[in-house]
Amino acid sequence: MSRFSVVPSGDDSPEGATRPASLEQLLHRSATGDESAFAELYDAVSARLFGLVRRVVRDPAQSEEVTQEVFLEIWRHSARFDPAKGGALSWMLTIAHRKAVDRVRSAEAARNRDIGYGTSHQDVSHDSTSEAVVERLDAERVHQALATLTQAQRQALELAYLSGYTHTEVATMLDLPLGTAKTRIRDGLIRLRDTLGVTL
Repeated sequence: MSRFSVVPSGDDSPEGATRPASLEQLLHRSATGDESAFAELYDAVSARLFGLVRRVVRDPAQSEEVTQEVFLEIWRHSARFDPAKGGALSWMLTIAHRKAVDRVRSAEAARNRDIGYGTSHQDVSHDSTSEAVVERLDAERVHQALATLTQAQRQALELAYLSGYTHTEVATMLDLPLGTAKTRIRDGLIRLRDTLGVTL
């Protein structure tokens, strides 16, 4: 895993030494079509982004595909990066996480279609039909409850409980202080508990 840090603005490097570009600088140069800057950016963060994607997607081949999609989006939309809204790494990790979750949801949807087709083409007992209805209603209640959360709470909860990240990792990915991330997760859980009327 590559380690890097934002280059300070002051000039205290030895005379004649070449200072490595920060991720923000590399993104800015990539936005102008600088392929060498993008290659340098890739080398700096590819292991980190692939690791995140692999953790969500799990399948190695699909993880590689998703990581390629992530870098394609970074290349196409690097001009959209706004350093005033957060760090470059956080911005790229967010893209990677969104792409990975989209791939997982797409795979789940395909599996559900296959299961639905198989179920609709065989005799179903009364008991299994009842169980399917109960499961669907439970899922709908959870989705409705999630819709009552703020976007910030929902994002933090999805990272912590649907994707399995620690509070520290959630804070890093959302570019938040650890205490703020924990508060969003706790407040989201409390609202879910109150909406569903259950003990979480």
